[in-house]
Amino acid sequence: MNSLPPQIDKASDQAMSRRSFLRGCAAFGGVSALAASLAPLRELGDYTNTDQFLQKYYKELTPSDMTKVIDRIEGEVERQYGIRPHVRDLKPMDGVEFVYALNLTRCIGCRKCVHACVKENNQSRSPEIQYIRVLKMPHGSMDVEKGNHNYDSKQVPEKGFLYMPIQCQQCKNPPCVKVCPVNATWQEKDGITVIDYDWCIGCRYCEAACPYWARRFNFTKPQIPKDKINPDMSYLGNRPRKQGVMEKCHFCIQRTRVGKYPACLEVCPVGARKFGNILDPNSEVSYILREKRVFIQLKEEMGTSPRFFYYFDK
Repeated sequence: MNSLPPQIDKASDQAMSRRSFLRGCAAFGGVSALAASLAPLRELGDYTNTDQFLQKYYKELTPSDMTKVIDRIEGEVERQYGIRPHVRDLKPMDGVEFVYALNLTRCIGCRKCVHACVKENNQSRSPEIQYIRVLKMPHGSMDVEKGNHNYDSKQVPEKGFLYMPIQCQQCKNPPCVKVCPVNATWQEKDGITVIDYDWCIGCRYCEAACPYWARRFNFTKPQIPKDKINPDMSYLGNRPRKQGVMEKCHFCIQRTRVGKYPACLEVCPVGARKFGNILDPNSEVSYILREKRVFIQLKEEMGTSPRFFYYFDK
């Protein structure tokens, strides 16, 4: 009987077929020949140079490698937008697991969170990419599949309706991570599921696997007005993306990993949004989960264990 073929570690270079192939080409054909051969691929994937296309996997990057990568990104942003950004590779803090809690009693459906998120995270304006979707639903109904996210009310809130914002749920058991064939998305120890835009191959498997409609694909080259760019950037967060890759909410990683609140929370006019460290028993989110009427983890029957909780005032 023939033995089974050896299993390949998805995180290894062998599994990362595109990069492995290109590295082999570089060894045999020389850098100049490789650069010429990559020209059509760079246009297809919106790659700006050969270094970006051949960049090592994020978890393999040394501090020296990351310094070079950040310098490249800052130079690209400066050339495109005329402003030198501050790009950081922010790591998770020890003893921190972030969760979000949203008060459905208070939310008025104003969508200020949606637009603050777009502004903070350098999302494309044309077409506009939004990480947050606010559903309008009749009181007494919690069927999110029938919620209306295209409502155009002259004034909110409307009597007889409740509003449920939905974004990435930062699941403890994220199905999006499991299906990525090149490990371009993963969950970090503070609970945030991230994406390396330079490693994503745009297969959209993660989008199909997510039950919360949380992932967005750049079908065209993202457009951000030069005077709207947010220069405070994170490598795994709000740096400008390219055509052909996925993106999503990352709990404003460029803010929350330095002790600030997400932009969507700060702009909420009614205090419906709460965010913090669930490992701290004295945090506001810990108090809410202990004392408030926590209604739901969205689609909890899916077994994803979201870190995003919905609750009502008692």
